[in-house]
Amino acid sequence: MQWIFRPFCIVVLFAALAAQAVSAAGKFPASLPLPDGWLPEGIVAGRGAVIYSGSRANGAIYAVDPRTGEGNILVPGQVGRVAVGLDFDRRSNYIFVAGGPTGTAFVYEGSTGVEVASFQLTSATPTFVNDVIVTRDAAYFTDSNQPALYRLPLGPGGKLVPNATIETIPLSGEYEHVAGFNANGIEASPNGDALIIVHSTLGVLYEVDPLTGIATLIDLGGASVSAGDGLLREGHTLYVVRNRLNTIEVIDLDADLSSGVVEDSITSPLFDIPTAITRFGSALYVVNARFSTPPTPSTPYNIVRVPSQ
Repeated sequence: MQWIFRPFCIVVLFAALAAQAVSAAGKFPASLPLPDGWLPEGIVAGRGAVIYSGSRANGAIYAVDPRTGEGNILVPGQVGRVAVGLDFDRRSNYIFVAGGPTGTAFVYEGSTGVEVASFQLTSATPTFVNDVIVTRDAAYFTDSNQPALYRLPLGPGGKLVPNATIETIPLSGEYEHVAGFNANGIEASPNGDALIIVHSTLGVLYEVDPLTGIATLIDLGGASVSAGDGLLREGHTLYVVRNRLNTIEVIDLDADLSSGVVEDSITSPLFDIPTAITRFGSALYVVNARFSTPPTPSTPYNIVRVPSQ
């Protein structure tokens, strides 16, 4: 990768906007800084007052306190590693990380950053293991370049299974695999009996049977979620981050996941190609990937706080 440096005034302007961003609720800052040059994409809240963000540059994990904006590198980066989508299992205190083009998954302890395990999910080429959701008995990973999900089985209490066999689940049914990015963000029903994935290029949502991979379109009444990235489900509400459109769609899903209605769109002047979403307290937090900004070691990145609907 060749670093391309931009005028210093751009960095100063971005920092000034971040410094001035104060939540209307009062004590929580509306912008949480990440380390310069971080190249973030995934985000997830952990136990207590902590939000984690991963780095595409080297797979590092940053832990930040959303009350103060103070943070530290929990997991140091390593050459050749990538961190894209993240999920957190409160039972085990484990952070699950999708490894992007490495085809790998990583698991870290959420308090210490100690690596618990790594798994080679696929040797397919090309691959981009994009996102992950943890259910009661497994962690499921999407692949934006392959028509498949990867299933990592979990034991009681979310414990990792010794010598676990990774299952590749082909996507079928109404799922379409096209040129460009395909399956991206992933969520699950409350009991884990159904998965929800967003197709970035086609702009649709699917309900997926986690056992068979059979996908069924979720009827959005003609609405599109193109550029769909990170997902967050809370009850019947599904938040869909549309990265290059700088919006979060708020969708009311039917109980059987057969259809949904776009009820609202959330945006912010601080959005700069957000990719993933989590909740802390009464607010939503998204991470700015800034894909349209040439990355340099001094390029600033941040997490943005917005009120939930």
